[in-house]
Amino acid sequence: MKEMILILDFGSQYTQLIARRVRELNVYCEIHPWNKVPTLTENIKGVVLSGSPFSTRDENAPKPDLSEIKGKFPLLGVCFGAQYLSLNYGGEVLPSTIREYGRANLSFVNESHELTKGMTNGSQVWMSHGDTIKKVPSHYEIIASTSDVEVAGYHVQGEKTYGIQFHPEVYHSLEGATLLKNFIVDICECSQSWTPDSFVDSTVEELKAKIGTDKVILGLSGGVDSSVAAVLLHKAIGSNLHCIFVDNGLLRKNEFESVLESYKGMGLNVKGVDASSKFYSALSGLTDPELKRKAIGKVFVDVFDEESKLVEDAKWLGQGTIYPDVIESVSVNGGPSQTIKSHHNVGGLPDYMKLQVVEPLRLLFKDEVRRVGRSLNIADAILNRHPFPGPGLGIRILGEVTAEKVRILQEVDHIFISSLKEDGLYNDVWQAGAIFLPVQSVGVMGDERTYENAVALRAVSSTDGMTADWCHLPYEFLAKISNKIINQVKGINRVTYDISSKPPATIEWE
Repeated sequence: MKEMILILDFGSQYTQLIARRVRELNVYCEIHPWNKVPTLTENIKGVVLSGSPFSTRDENAPKPDLSEIKGKFPLLGVCFGAQYLSLNYGGEVLPSTIREYGRANLSFVNESHELTKGMTNGSQVWMSHGDTIKKVPSHYEIIASTSDVEVAGYHVQGEKTYGIQFHPEVYHSLEGATLLKNFIVDICECSQSWTPDSFVDSTVEELKAKIGTDKVILGLSGGVDSSVAAVLLHKAIGSNLHCIFVDNGLLRKNEFESVLESYKGMGLNVKGVDASSKFYSALSGLTDPELKRKAIGKVFVDVFDEESKLVEDAKWLGQGTIYPDVIESVSVNGGPSQTIKSHHNVGGLPDYMKLQVVEPLRLLFKDEVRRVGRSLNIADAILNRHPFPGPGLGIRILGEVTAEKVRILQEVDHIFISSLKEDGLYNDVWQAGAIFLPVQSVGVMGDERTYENAVALRAVSSTDGMTADWCHLPYEFLAKISNKIINQVKGINRVTYDISSKPPATIEWE
């Protein structure tokens, strides 16, 4: 079994960032709820306790049983985790007299200690807590402080157990990566052997063992996730993989034809299915975004059910689900994180569809998927393609979806994306697209009054989709695009640019 770090989630908004920082060290990790601890095996090299929106003093606060972890595995408590390890073992936690949130500086750090070696006095860290550790148990050694928080870091003497009040996983903790490397690599003795190549090798072997000689149906979209999932499955089971690309009528302009063409020469068995009329019928009259997502997901599943019956003895449905999909759709492994929105390819299949689900990328972030794709020699034209939502333009048209609105939005989107490429801006943007707004506005064209539709352009920078910032595209570029869209797309007389970040907004509008 591959070595791993176990992260116990208490509902912190930063838990997924801890996982990302661990993986950046080429060490595999998994997030599990604090109350659903997996079987503790020898391959677990260490455990991290996350922060939490709860106070350790709350009656309903998480109270994990650490009897099989503390003192037996290297253990690092972060924020809430640090407070719990102090309070539960004889220390004292009280409300902070000065609530510390945001940037702070270490006024003291033990630079020779195994956890904090390489860190410096005055180093900037990120705090986010309303309580403070007033007193630690007698055998706890303080190894870091700020001017306001005496116990910013401690070590339980005689154990590989540590607590830190700040968040080393966020970028604002400038030497946080140093601390995490000290814990993960030196203290936990992880070999840093979890690389894209090793992921490919182990995943292919797991798929072979899981699927055997069964046939798998996989939905291709032309995007990074489904493409990498397809090549991994093909590497494992060869011709037993049957790929299907569904035209749901909600794709970008000419995408159905171009996607099918892009898979030529990759050795994949791909079938194109035009089911656009079924999707339009299911979306008729729907305006609520969740209802639209679920309608699109249901038709998607129905189409696959029909197609699976044409592939004799098909037993599996392959999907390109990735970690952010899972995190935003359901709490991680049933944990305390809040559901943001449903995803069409997360949550299983209806009972009538007799296919098991296989998701080879389920625990990968987007940037990790791309690295795996490069290891598989997939073309950059596919790997560098911007993410595109499974429900397509259906969730970029606010309100009811109609064929005419889709046509208009396809033209707008085509001008936007093509211009990004022409001006050399495409690879500077993580994801871009256009949104059809449910408003009309007055305009003037050729001395005549118009009352037509408005669109919003959206372009964000991100690493994995968990957080994102709006792209500062040049004003000259935006002016040119706005002019092109209004002049060339009949039905649009106003263009806006979305300058919201995630959080508090999401990347998609629905």
